[in-house]
Amino acid sequence: MSRKQDYKYGIAHIFSSYNDTIIHITDISGAETFSRKSGGMFVKADRNESSPYAAMKAANAASDEAQSKGIYALYVRYRAPGGHKNRTPGPGTQAALRALKRSKMRILRLEDVTPLPHNGCRRKGGRRGRRM
Repeated sequence: MSRKQDYKYGIAHIFSSYNDTIIHITDISGAETFSRKSGGMFVKADRNESSPYAAMKAANAASDEAQSKGIYALYVRYRAPGGHKNRTPGPGTQAALRALKRSKMRILRLEDVTPLPHNGCRRKGGRRGRRM
């Protein structure tokens, strides 16, 4: 796999919140799924689903499955919950990216696709906010 035209390209969609990390590898159009793994598939405790370790294991498994189907180069699109929720990606994003790179995947482009609010829905919490 040395020449550029030998590579078959895919898109890695990484959704990373503070509850879980999901890695979804598709073809360029996004229509065909090659692999879909989440952090919760690799750890037993619910509190560890969003951990960097779980994200790393999920990314390794997803890249192995995609490589077995001929995908060796990726465009990466990562996102947080966004909208009127949290707009910072969870702790699993960096670990998933590092794991994809270490598994000999060629990363072509990184893109943040977190949805931003345009004064649509009202944020939950009420008039006086969340009270502890």
